[in-house]
Amino acid sequence: MKLAARVEKVPPSVTLAISAKAKAMKAEGMDVLNFSVGEPDFDTPPHIVAAAKKALDEGKTRYGPAAGEPLLRSLIAQTLSKETGLDYKSDNIIVTNGGKHSLYNLMVAVIDPGDEVIIPSPYWLSYPEMVKLVEGIPVIVPTGAETGYKITPDLLRQTITPKTKLFVLNSPSNPTGMVYTPEEVRALAEVVVEAGILVVSDEIYSKIIYDDAQHLSIAAAHPESYKSTLISSGFAKSFAMTGWRLGYLAGDVDIIKATTRIQGHSTSNVCTFAQYGAIAALENSLDCVEEMRLAFAKRREVMFNLLNAISGISCLKPDGAFYMYINIEKTGLNSVEFCNSLLEEKHLASVPGHAFGNDDHIRLSYATDLITIEKGIKRLEEFVHSKIKV
Repeated sequence: MKLAARVEKVPPSVTLAISAKAKAMKAEGMDVLNFSVGEPDFDTPPHIVAAAKKALDEGKTRYGPAAGEPLLRSLIAQTLSKETGLDYKSDNIIVTNGGKHSLYNLMVAVIDPGDEVIIPSPYWLSYPEMVKLVEGIPVIVPTGAETGYKITPDLLRQTITPKTKLFVLNSPSNPTGMVYTPEEVRALAEVVVEAGILVVSDEIYSKIIYDDAQHLSIAAAHPESYKSTLISSGFAKSFAMTGWRLGYLAGDVDIIKATTRIQGHSTSNVCTFAQYGAIAALENSLDCVEEMRLAFAKRREVMFNLLNAISGISCLKPDGAFYMYINIEKTGLNSVEFCNSLLEEKHLASVPGHAFGNDDHIRLSYATDLITIEKGIKRLEEFVHSKIKV
């Protein structure tokens, strides 16, 4: 059977392949340490689980509005208004099956064949593949450690062409963990407004930031940027709700209406009773989020200090999320070779930077306990030293 050409352009997920291999090895009894996972290792807070159970008991198991439960949309709008100082209403919100789904809905709604989408590299691995699936053209813009793996205003301006439709901004970043400063975001907003293009701001990690880092949404960074900004976010990372599949898109009413039509003819509404868990998340204290953030902060310190002591590799200290993005160039291995060998020889699962647009880097997640981190980085050190003379 011949598949559609657009599907043939999209490779399988590298992260899922590595994770599957690690799970298979673990099932065989091997002591595999998995640093490839992009999700919190905490359980969903009890009050959120209880709210979903209550909704089940109350029979909230039927179809709901395609755009989401009215109360949840209202709470998301209120939360965004408070965080950004802007005026979001329920009509500016659609609830989606995870943050990833909100991004895909947006691509379907605004990208025509041949439209260009600017994606700074390193990038979250699904961005370019989504663009390809809607027959757009992903325009990858490489960045490096010298700019904190961030695109500069000049570089963005130089990349924009008459075919540019959308700019993808991810802060805090997956895979680097870097956060754009408010000044950097304002400078990028100037370019976006000047060019008259759309920007989607992936803010799924916005509540997981450290030290003096500040999150400023590009929607609030310029008097005119609100009109052209779509915010993609969700509950997975901040509230440890990855399996609940609860995300949202916020922005221009006409675009939200378009994504609602798309969703109405594809998935329809997000699981009804799960949305009541999200309602509880927004109606109650964020102490649970802060507890997880503090745990991540401690793990970050430990992992960064251990990595920094290994000669032959290097990484910048992340400002947010829960990843370390490590330069492995001195080992002489590309990222796929490095990760495969590391898994086979030291039973340590990581993600090759090839998936994120950098073949001389790997990504490690510190969404695991401190004992595992210490044990895993020791294995990494032994592996690195076996590959290069230090």
